[in-house]
Amino acid sequence: MNRDKGVTGPAGFRAAGIAAGIKASGAPDLTLVVNDGPNTAAAGVFTTNAVKAAPVLWSQEVLKQRSLKAVVLNSGGANACTGPEGFQDTHATAEKVAQVLACGAIEVAVCSTGLIGERLPMGNVLSGVDTAVGALAADDTAGLNAATGVMTTDTRPKQSWQAHERGWSVGGFVKGAGMLAPNLATMLSVITTDADVDKDTLDAALRAATRRTFDRLDVDGGTSTNDTVLVLASGASGVRPSAEEFTALLTEVSADLVKQLQGDAEGVTKEIAITVTGAATEDEAVHIGRIVAEDNLVKTALFGSDPNWGRIAMALGRAKARIDPDQLSIVINGIRVMDKGTRGEDRANADLSGREVDVVIELALGHGEATILTTDLSHGYVEENSAYSS
Repeated sequence: MNRDKGVTGPAGFRAAGIAAGIKASGAPDLTLVVNDGPNTAAAGVFTTNAVKAAPVLWSQEVLKQRSLKAVVLNSGGANACTGPEGFQDTHATAEKVAQVLACGAIEVAVCSTGLIGERLPMGNVLSGVDTAVGALAADDTAGLNAATGVMTTDTRPKQSWQAHERGWSVGGFVKGAGMLAPNLATMLSVITTDADVDKDTLDAALRAATRRTFDRLDVDGGTSTNDTVLVLASGASGVRPSAEEFTALLTEVSADLVKQLQGDAEGVTKEIAITVTGAATEDEAVHIGRIVAEDNLVKTALFGSDPNWGRIAMALGRAKARIDPDQLSIVINGIRVMDKGTRGEDRANADLSGREVDVVIELALGHGEATILTTDLSHGYVEENSAYSS
């Protein structure tokens, strides 16, 4: 996987990331991605939170056409819980992009991220669109700038690109460091491809990919008001892959983006993978893994490098899923600390001194299996989130 390229890796795309003055710090805060075609197929998945930001409502509506010419994204303000005025701001942003690109506003998706409850400085946003259009380019630097322009509490830009041997590729960027517990999406991500993919195939592939990647990351149980993942297909390679080929590569790139999200989560000191095997169904495996991933007692124990398997057993026992305590086993970094309902090997043998932690929960009830990625609950996480609005 190549992390030196992103949305401009596939042919047919230009991008820019600039400082529009939305952030008081003067850091980059506005990104534009443009699909130059020849095709403009697009698909998106969004937060299931009932409190949806204005740009989510707008983008959900325009994606009904499954066609996008451009995506404009800002950091420095979520434009969530801002009432009708906030939706008008989103509409105005799309209209501005449409004007300068000579397309329709219905062809422009809008994404925002940042503090909830504040109106955006629209003068800066709209003038920033002009600046971004002037900075559009198809090179790797432009792709990296685009990934940088959406950062909030992220410490580094996150992008990925992978080519297929048949001459087409998938690339993308993602932002997010906290409030990560999505259903179908996580924070903001734009993914591009130069494959010739029809609208229905693109939509199905995105849903299949996000289900096993973005939806399997759970940092803190907080489903954002702004979560959005978009995929745009230019068709510029002239190659039409099979649905299976395309879904596979899209899933690979998505998985790499998610791994980067996990590694840059707020306050992270442990990157934790919780794998549930032998569940009655895959859905139950996902549910159990998520319950454990969100449990604060588990997360604090792992922050302290304490292989306290009793906390894991307690947490998974709260799940609304089929569990036989007498068949339950837990393995932490290769050490079977719980074996069929009772104490196994000495927990002290489980070395948690490193950053990577693998927890395997064996239910021995069926063939359902899933892995949820999460992080620990550290001093840094608490300190960062206690001061976010200030």
